[in-house]
Amino acid sequence: MPKLIVSIDGVVIKEVTLTKDRTSLGRRPYNDVVIDNLAISGEHAAVHLHGEEVEIEDLGSTNGTFLNGQPIKRQRLHNGDVVDIGKYKIRFVHEGQQPSFEKTMIFKPGQLPTALRGVTASASAPTLQASIKVLSGAAAGREVELVKIVTTIGKPGVAVASITRRPHNYVLTHVEGDQITVLNGQPIGAEPVALHSGDVLDLAGTQMQFLQR
Repeated sequence: MPKLIVSIDGVVIKEVTLTKDRTSLGRRPYNDVVIDNLAISGEHAAVHLHGEEVEIEDLGSTNGTFLNGQPIKRQRLHNGDVVDIGKYKIRFVHEGQQPSFEKTMIFKPGQLPTALRGVTASASAPTLQASIKVLSGAAAGREVELVKIVTTIGKPGVAVASITRRPHNYVLTHVEGDQITVLNGQPIGAEPVALHSGDVLDLAGTQMQFLQR
């Protein structure tokens, strides 16, 4: 069963197994998960259970709800995701769920990285086919097709890179994180770098290979 692990300053204070269709979080005593802190709204957030899918929704809280460092209104949860509410961290654990390798990041207008601005789909552009194959770590051997124009990979807050499909090739860009993205042993910056089939990426300690057909 999926569950929430609530902690503050690295100390786990409670674990909650999700058995209800809706689990509420907030400061008021009638919530399913009560967090008695002034930074938490009376009715702060709710977790919705739909079969194997779990979503978290911000209920118009004063200080907001953050998923893996990004403010959200309503978003699906994946195994290992971390929700920040005030100074509390809530880790979502769903051992029966496959970990999400590919994460889509949502940027507000004006916040899109320079390298990604102006990227639009073109009906006349040739359809390129490529994938990323994981070479190390728990997901080693897994291959992810690059079906979107922009695919973000990595771990938010640590190292995130984007692979953008252009009309005639793919380019790699470091988006965020203290750990720099490494391509074929060389660190890259905010400027996009063209990818070639067989290139090896190192992102937050995980090696991946770019394959284009």
